[in-house]
Amino acid sequence: MLSVNTIFKRLRGKRILILGFGREGRSSLAFIQKYMPHATVGVADKNAEALNALSGVAVYSGDNYFDAVNDYDVVIKTPGISLKDKDIDLSKITSQTDLFLEAFYSQIIGVTGTKGKSTTSTLIYHLLKESGKDAILAGNIGIPVFDIIDQITNKSIIVFELSAHQLQFIHRSPHIGILLNVFEEHLDHFGTFKAYRDAKLNIIRKMGETDWAVTNDEFCYEAEAMMVRSLSYQYYDFGVDWDKISLKGEHNRLNVKAALCAINAYGVPVDEVLPNLYTFQPLEHRQELVGTFGGVTFYNDSISTIPQAAIAALETIKNVTFLLLGGFDREIDYTPLIDYLLKNPVKHILYTGKAGNRMRDMLQRAGYQGDIKNFKDLNEAFEIIKSLSKNGDVCLLSPAAASYDQYRNFEERGRAFKALSREFVALDL
Repeated sequence: MLSVNTIFKRLRGKRILILGFGREGRSSLAFIQKYMPHATVGVADKNAEALNALSGVAVYSGDNYFDAVNDYDVVIKTPGISLKDKDIDLSKITSQTDLFLEAFYSQIIGVTGTKGKSTTSTLIYHLLKESGKDAILAGNIGIPVFDIIDQITNKSIIVFELSAHQLQFIHRSPHIGILLNVFEEHLDHFGTFKAYRDAKLNIIRKMGETDWAVTNDEFCYEAEAMMVRSLSYQYYDFGVDWDKISLKGEHNRLNVKAALCAINAYGVPVDEVLPNLYTFQPLEHRQELVGTFGGVTFYNDSISTIPQAAIAALETIKNVTFLLLGGFDREIDYTPLIDYLLKNPVKHILYTGKAGNRMRDMLQRAGYQGDIKNFKDLNEAFEIIKSLSKNGDVCLLSPAAASYDQYRNFEERGRAFKALSREFVALDL
């Protein structure tokens, strides 16, 4: 518990506000109530229903819930709360990630990137755990880091998946920090690509002289400018038999290389973990083969929320006949995907939502010759597929857009797509 004392020192004697009361906010409150039962604590969230069951703490809700920040010394902000355009004292802002990194950084392999971070984090955890190491997986993968504190020993290796939201306000980088890539994303939260990119770079920006940044050539140069030790995962192969692993595509090859580089930098020999690479299974919603139904083969790539992800899917999954695009519009630049589709047309593009409308307009202005059709929801998309499909066709959901206009998250969108795929019966023409 010595490392936890670092957290106590940051919070002791302070009036503490938990800003946002989702999964991580609830975790923060449980931690404080367990370890600091006499602390002065408030909870603020726009949604009043989320705070209904609370007792013994001050609660703030409604449109003015942010006003509570002024009455507290420390604000533990949850990732989903954006401070864009908020006039508040940023010196008060901390988070689970900030507090946890400061306490346990020497035991952490942190992983971030616009795409690939969940696969890479889970792969590192799998490689270490199956090799008999005391490995713990937490963070953006869905496990608040305060929830794992009781599991940590001095031998634990903590694999910490980190989003830009979590990295935005931190004072310490992890001992090993993987920065896979940075593309335009989450502009609704950060306002500008520069702000988003700067948040990502915090995974290496605040390293010490014994730490390692594992990244690509572009960010190795930036790490050197920050006086941070770095290595580019692009040039390491480690004797992997690429034909025997279940992760397909060049993007996943880079994820594997980054994972092995990070493990090696932590001090675990790659030879110890390499056999376990061949037993790893890909995560759901990531170029996932759903199956062949009614003569059509369906792939679920609902995790695709940016154009680069859709391009990667099209590069990996060949001969796509139906491509489902669109959803919630975060106003990112779709030019890379439009350029790719002009050179590699898909027979039928089905689009939805404001993001889909924008992609359609860009394709039409560019003179795209393929078939482009609108659908209002996935049920309608499958009716269109049924009317046009023939035996041997391939359907790919890789939307290049967020799901929030119709679904709570990409997982819900992916599950809906899979359910409809399994029920698909082609027209008997």
